[in-house]
Amino acid sequence: MVAAPAQSAANAPIAVRIVRGHANVHILIIEDESKTAAYLQKGLRECGFVVDVTHQGEDGLYLAQTRDYDLAILDVMLPERDGWSIISEIRRSGRKLPVLFLTARDSVQDRVKGLELGADDYLVKPFAFSELLARVRTVLRRGPIRQSEILIIADLELDFPRNRVTRGDQRINLTAKEFWLLSLLARHTGEVLSRTSIAEQVWDMNFDSDTNVVDVAVRRLRRKIDDPFDKKLIHTVRGRGYVLEAC
Repeated sequence: MVAAPAQSAANAPIAVRIVRGHANVHILIIEDESKTAAYLQKGLRECGFVVDVTHQGEDGLYLAQTRDYDLAILDVMLPERDGWSIISEIRRSGRKLPVLFLTARDSVQDRVKGLELGADDYLVKPFAFSELLARVRTVLRRGPIRQSEILIIADLELDFPRNRVTRGDQRINLTAKEFWLLSLLARHTGEVLSRTSIAEQVWDMNFDSDTNVVDVAVRRLRRKIDDPFDKKLIHTVRGRGYVLEAC
């Protein structure tokens, strides 16, 4: 069942001042935990977004395919139909709806699966609302063009369904970890990712400053992705981390 947007005219002027242009952004929340859904709905509405909520997987898929939303926040474990099948159906139908997974499924394999199925971002519960809001705004700025199963940056092409990477006319063979690392960087093109973030998402580990696993992995990836080519795509941002961009 969809929770209707707030109708109070008294709140409208406040919402407009807070959102700074977000008042017409329509978000769909597909979440079966009532308290979590209510918390998300309240917080996002206070930030000026228009929010619908459904607790059922089938209802969520129907709404995502028939209404014009700017973003869907999607859980994995849902009644009737899980989040994996929902996003698969959305992408199969050709809709470019941006999707942010919000779930307790926290393994690297789950995060990679979500991204490879076409999600724009993946956030693990428990979460801080401030981080969720930042990710929502980032996805909205990014727009729907990142939904393709084939991602192209300059002459680099990532084919996610076939786990294939090419640069120019050259096929590049990567290990599973190297592909996950490249996928993470590519899906966040132009965004600096910290070593901590990379370690958590690729190796499912907390980053230890005495551990150079991230630096070693990036160095190995560069040998395959950048070294044979004149144009370099993977860049180090001193004191912050790494970024993939065609600059």
